Amino acid sequence: MMDAKRFDKAKLPSRHVTEGPTRAPHRSYYYAMGLSEEEIHRPFVGVVSAWNEAAPCNIALMRQAQAVKKGVKQSGGTPREFCTITVTDGIAMGHEGMKSSLVSREVIADSVELTMRGHCYDALVGLAGCDKSLPGMMMAMLRLNVPSVFMYGGSILPGRFQGRDVTVVDVFEAVGQHRAGKMSDAELFELECVACPGAGACGGQYTANTMACVSEAIGLALPLSSSAPAPYESRDEYADASGRAVMNLLAQNIRPRDIVTREALENAATIVAATGGSTNGGLHLPALANEVGIDFDLMAVAEVFKRTPYLADLKPGGQYVAKDMYDAGGMPILMRTLLDGGYLHGDCLTVTGKTIAENLEGVAFDSNQKVMRPYDNPLSPTGGLVGLTGNLATEGAIVKVAGMAMLQFTGPARCFDSEEDAFEAVDQGRYQEGDVIVIRYEGPKGGPGMREMLSTTSALYGQGMGDKVALITDGRFSGGTRGFCVGHVGPEAALGGAIGLLRDGDIISIDADAGTINVELSHEELAKRKAAWKPRLNDFGSGALWKYAEQVGPAYQGAVTHLGARGERQCYGDI
Repeated sequence: MMDAKRFDKAKLPSRHVTEGPTRAPHRSYYYAMGLSEEEIHRPFVGVVSAWNEAAPCNIALMRQAQAVKKGVKQSGGTPREFCTITVTDGIAMGHEGMKSSLVSREVIADSVELTMRGHCYDALVGLAGCDKSLPGMMMAMLRLNVPSVFMYGGSILPGRFQGRDVTVVDVFEAVGQHRAGKMSDAELFELECVACPGAGACGGQYTANTMACVSEAIGLALPLSSSAPAPYESRDEYADASGRAVMNLLAQNIRPRDIVTREALENAATIVAATGGSTNGGLHLPALANEVGIDFDLMAVAEVFKRTPYLADLKPGGQYVAKDMYDAGGMPILMRTLLDGGYLHGDCLTVTGKTIAENLEGVAFDSNQKVMRPYDNPLSPTGGLVGLTGNLATEGAIVKVAGMAMLQFTGPARCFDSEEDAFEAVDQGRYQEGDVIVIRYEGPKGGPGMREMLSTTSALYGQGMGDKVALITDGRFSGGTRGFCVGHVGPEAALGGAIGLLRDGDIISIDADAGTINVELSHEELAKRKAAWKPRLNDFGSGALWKYAEQVGPAYQGAVTHLGARGERQCYGDI
């Protein structure tokens, strides 16, 4: 056990609630909860999970939180458990509920911050399962800047259907197959019953697993902790180790902003690209950078994507799921080959107290596994994601090219002012091969909430049209989306961006090789349309979504709602 006397409470935030005669009333509350005098005078460690019963992504988190608490206690700390919200994208997808998803990232970060501030906790271990809870938890760690460790709850095991592995994205695509008459009612029912066999986040390299890989690459999570599936008992061992690790960080006064530097952010972007990860990485990395006051916007992320080889053959663009990556050696194997190829900054500090290069000592790339390629034999020479700019997206846009054969597309615009209208048209077949489907007024401010479009893109694939049309939006895509789908187009329509000026039939050209997205209209014609454009009201005049729309910034800067470290006058970790 780490000696509790190693920690000087006079230098920790919890002194404000535990030390001296004036804090007798505060201590009385802790005695009421069964703490001893010794435990009260130890460092207080917040152990926060995004546990809920909304979806399988989160149901294993509370179990793992108990193991974290054990590790904290055995290392001289006093754990204080609490929960925060989660909006689970799989449930929110395809209807108005998805407007709440990205907003929840800010609420998660804010609620963790407020709980830590209000109770003066000294360190933090955060456990997350579904998409936005991962970046939300890491944003809070960077904002608070107290010693912190991130812990992913783990992915779901693959389901089995007709002799093959399946995930929830197969069910979304099956809806389109069913509509097109390619799947019977009985087959659809059989698939929905077996696709998700238990606890854990969606199994492909969708947003949750992408950001879990980021947590290791950026240095906030223990090596290999992101890979093990949620049902595995080894997750509890990683949780216990995370509790011990945070106490070691506290003893050494190593804080998140010591770990998350510009180079660490570049490492994170490298991993997103090398795994063919979610386009949402291009939204969450700028948001993390904002918390530490580093300029790292969408196009800076895209510059890293451009120089990174695509190595991990993961769904939705590839063959394998997260469990397969774990069985193949997980993130250390991938990071080993990227480091060997000069694609990672090996001198970045991590929550082990060691650098990435030190963590990878003794790790050798396993040439017998099939999930990850070595750096000199990539699936493609550049990353699985590409940033785009042009007269249609002067602030940038992003497309996931992992697994795509066709990297150029030109066609006439087919414009919709909401996801519902676009999905109805796709569901009823009211579009043509070669169209560029435009979904607008779904950006951070215009939605509000920047919805994902997985229901629409999956329906296109289910109808066999996924590679015969393109889709662009000022909203987002799920990490499960595949096909020529361009998201984060900015400026968004609600701000008068060019995507809001398009008309049916306008010719749009997208070139993922050149990194461009343009509409064949003159500057004069765009200016004429902009002069005639009028802003429109969304459906929310009050409540959380209205408040978000009032505060949110552009997607290319992470769709954040505050100034971050740039506006900071006092860091919580220094109170």
